[in-house]
Amino acid sequence: MTIDEELNQIDSNLRRLKIEYEIFFSNPSKRPPTDVEWRVLNALRKFSDGGKMSFSQRYRYNEMAQRYAIYSDLWRKKSRIREEGYRRPQDALLSVQGVRESEHEKEHHVYGVSQPVAAPEDKPFSIQCSDPGAESDRVQTLFNVLSEAKKKSGEQVSTNLDSFTSFVKKKTAEIRKQYGCHSVEYSVEVQDGKARLKAKAKI
Repeated sequence: MTIDEELNQIDSNLRRLKIEYEIFFSNPSKRPPTDVEWRVLNALRKFSDGGKMSFSQRYRYNEMAQRYAIYSDLWRKKSRIREEGYRRPQDALLSVQGVRESEHEKEHHVYGVSQPVAAPEDKPFSIQCSDPGAESDRVQTLFNVLSEAKKKSGEQVSTNLDSFTSFVKKKTAEIRKQYGCHSVEYSVEVQDGKARLKAKAKI
């Protein structure tokens, strides 16, 4: 199996893992999909050094590892709420907000890739998009990071994922047309205590 084929398999297993965790959290009788997660983690370990990968393959691997890091953090928090019970009414949503602020854990790493949600506090998080309509996972990751940065800065999240997706589609098309570039790099930065979303052309 080639590296590209193995990366395709990781992507497929990661999508399956996300679906199975959604089923797990919606059905109390279900068990967590530990077998699928084990396969994803083993595959991420295998390519963690990136020695045999091309630049494009390494970028793709990093994107999937970052996506898994975001998902795993959310699943861990949801699992803790599920095991310990709901502390507040909004905990019933099994969302990130269900975890008390005092319980934030130290940033952890997934095989050399930092947890992206924590990135705005330390350094800008960035991700590239060339076709947001076909890259819903990347757009959702960007939305999650920006929303988390806003919450940590005490700002309100004034838009939803659908509106944000429409904005990214429009902005990507505008920048690609203006600069003739293949993709657009979006970054989330915290400046003067405010979360900011920036976009620049990537040739």
